[in-house]
This record gives sequence, structure tokens and C-alpha cells, in this order.
Amino acid sequence: MRFLFPSDYFNTKKVDEEYSEQVDCLRNIGFETSVISLEALSSGYSKIFPQPDSGSKLIYRGWMITPDDYSLLVNAVMDAGAEVLISRDEYLATHYLPNWYPLIRDLTPETLFFSIDDNLEDELSEMGWSSFFIKDYVKSLKTSIGSIINEPSAIGTVVAEMQKFRGFIEGGLCVRKVEDFISDTERRYFVLYSKPFAPLENEEIPEIVEECAKRINSNFFSVDVVERRDGCKRVVEIGDGQVSDLVGWTSERFATLWADYHQ
Repeated sequence: MRFLFPSDYFNTKKVDEEYSEQVDCLRNIGFETSVISLEALSSGYSKIFPQPDSGSKLIYRGWMITPDDYSLLVNAVMDAGAEVLISRDEYLATHYLPNWYPLIRDLTPETLFFSIDDNLEDELSEMGWSSFFIKDYVKSLKTSIGSIINEPSAIGTVVAEMQKFRGFIEGGLCVRKVEDFISDTERRYFVLYSKPFAPLENEEIPEIVEECAKRINSNFFSVDVVERRDGCKRVVEIGDGQVSDLVGWTSERFATLWADYHQ
């Protein structure tokens, strides 16, 4: 196994500074790491450095990238004679909300999906909800007016702001029912080969995370869990583990997840 990180923008043979600590921790337990220029993917000239061993398996750890760029990343790995841990289809299985939602709809807030070409104000009015959480298939709006609205008439403003601040709407729109969550209770877990891990080594794994590990067919993904005011735990996000930040985790703890799979 080898980990593949984004390279520095100005030095394509050096890791992006954001990931240098993860690189150090993974190397400390015996893993090899390489870098790749994400900026050069679309040109077809993006090379992996150092070159991986033929037949080795690479795990990407880096920024979220579009499906097209992920395909180019996979091609670059294959051109180097290696293979990826997570295929493009597997990446989208956990990266795009509509793909994982049907598998755990009872564990997460009710969600409906729309195109930006739909009559969104009318659609929201017909739901009869008191408030709406708006995001695209991947991210919500964390700047400007935010992602929660109380009136259907505000949907146009949210979409416009998403396009302004994010640059584009990825996939389509997800409208999620707002539940009474307790702030500051959100916790990120990782699932590796169907085994869930918590940020602390001896921390108890919530049952809802164990259930996600059983239902979702991915070798490596993240599960974000929050506590509702009535004491019930709910899943607020599933993500591809390769592009999930280490929220609440140390780089050392993250590296230890892979120790048992070191080949």
C-alpha cells in the first residue's frame, strides 16, 4: 500500500503543506507516500512522484475533486503500473449524497433531490416543512446567508450564493429536513474494510456507525454523527474517506488505522 497526496503548487515533487503531518505519521509506521499535481491532471501530464512499485495499491488522501478529475487520477495511477483502492464508482458511492442516502434513509434526516432547473420555490412550498437545509450533492453553503432557510422564497438566493461562492453546483440540489440537533455534538468516524474507528483509541463506537459499516459498500469512508435534542444519534454526512478532513482526529491516530493492513 502507498498513499498518494496532492503536491505543492510550485514544487510538484513536494507534498502540499496541508498534508505534511499525515505524510510524516504514515511514514513513521512504514508506509510509502507519493505526490501528484492535481492542477496538471486535466493536461494529461500529471505524474506520480516517487513512482510506485508495479502492482502496488494507492490510497488517495487529498482535496475533494470532481468525478472527471478522479477518473484522470485513476488513469494516472494505472499509467504508473499501480491500482487504486477506491474506484471512481466507489468514490461517488459515498461522495455524492443521493448514492448513500437510500441505504441509510432511516438513520439520517429526510432528503429530497432536485435539479437547479426545477421550480424550486413551488417544490419547497409543497413539502410543508418549517425549514430547509440546502446543499448540492457534496457541500453546503457555509458563507453568506448559510444553508438553512425558513421560507421557500429564499431558495433562489441560496442557489445564487452557492454558485457565487462555490463556483458551481455539483450534481444537483439536496433539500434536507432540519432536525433539532445539539450544537457541538458532531463527531467523525472512519470505516476501513467494514471496521469502524473513533477519534480516540478506546472510544465506544455508536451503534449507528456500526450500522453504516454494515450497509455501505465501500472500503474506506467517513461517517459524521450528531446528537438530536431527544437523545437520538443521527447521521448527517457520509463521505469518501480519501477526501474527508481529520475533524477531531490527530494525524497519528489516523495513521494507526492502516497499521493492520500494512503489506
